[in-house]
Amino acid sequence: MRTPWHALAGGFPETRLLASVAEFTHHRDIDALDHSLVLSLAELVPVNSVTLCKRGESLQQPIESMVVCSRKTEGGFVVDALEPPREGDPVDSIVCAMETLEVVSDITDTGDCRLVIPIQRDSSAIGALMLEANDSLDAVRVMIEGFARIYGNYIALLNESERDKLTGLYNRRSFEQRLRRLLKLSRQRARAAVGGEDERRGRDDDSKIYLAILDIDHFKRINDTYGHVYGDEVILMLAQLMRASFRQSDVLFRFGGEEFVMLIAAENENVAHYALDRFRQFIADHAFPQVGHVTVSIGYARITENDYPEIVLDRADKALYFAKENGRNGVHGYESLAERGQLAPPAALGSIDLF
Repeated sequence: MRTPWHALAGGFPETRLLASVAEFTHHRDIDALDHSLVLSLAELVPVNSVTLCKRGESLQQPIESMVVCSRKTEGGFVVDALEPPREGDPVDSIVCAMETLEVVSDITDTGDCRLVIPIQRDSSAIGALMLEANDSLDAVRVMIEGFARIYGNYIALLNESERDKLTGLYNRRSFEQRLRRLLKLSRQRARAAVGGEDERRGRDDDSKIYLAILDIDHFKRINDTYGHVYGDEVILMLAQLMRASFRQSDVLFRFGGEEFVMLIAAENENVAHYALDRFRQFIADHAFPQVGHVTVSIGYARITENDYPEIVLDRADKALYFAKENGRNGVHGYESLAERGQLAPPAALGSIDLF
């Protein structure tokens, strides 16, 4: 016999609640943290599903990602990272909670009770928790709000550890996680397309993702001539110019030293090349304090669903090396160089040790 909701309110043993909090805050990887959070809540509360939504960067993509823990008919749970819908049910309820910073309680199309709680950080929502159950969820609302606050605070600490201290861009540690997540999502989309489940929801679906590596030309000469203080200022200003030049949906990293990495979306290689070359020219025309004019070299490669992080990074690095060996202050794409026979074939999987 199912325990009534009113008996659950305030009726969780403290040891069980503390164990759940300790379990999901044990993780340092954000993907593992997200999976653990939804599973912990599903095990605490008799729900049909628990969904963690991350807020997107635009109105066209209000939800960036979704992790769903569902109860299986034969017992137990299954946790999946799903492609989020862009409109309709339950997007409207989730967006409402994130925009108003208020809890949304409503009924689903199938008659289930739904509770959506925004996850806040710095007076804005970074996402939301959504629970769906057969019965009212009002009795556990306070507890779920507590989990949302803990998650919001904890994710802020993890995000700080993912940022480069000098530039504020994402660091090398976070690059690997994001690239692996992106490749996983690409494979899911490819499988959905093969299965006939790929519904075009907007123009962004046609975009391809390119990985670009940027290197400051003759950076050692800058440090040797002007000192490391001015060298750091060049790196800091370059990062600021990157933020101003690329879209919010493009993800920027400081990979280490004078090297930067970008994940950008473009319809095709020509569009990606134009965006990168426009930034290269912008930097070449910019006057840096004391140092004067600085140039950069950029190599890039397209990311496909069949790639591994080591392989796609190696392709972009080969294109960057070509740019550095052929006059610097240039932009080259791996695919175009390979078609012209100007590059060696990709390295074998496992031959590159990035981390």
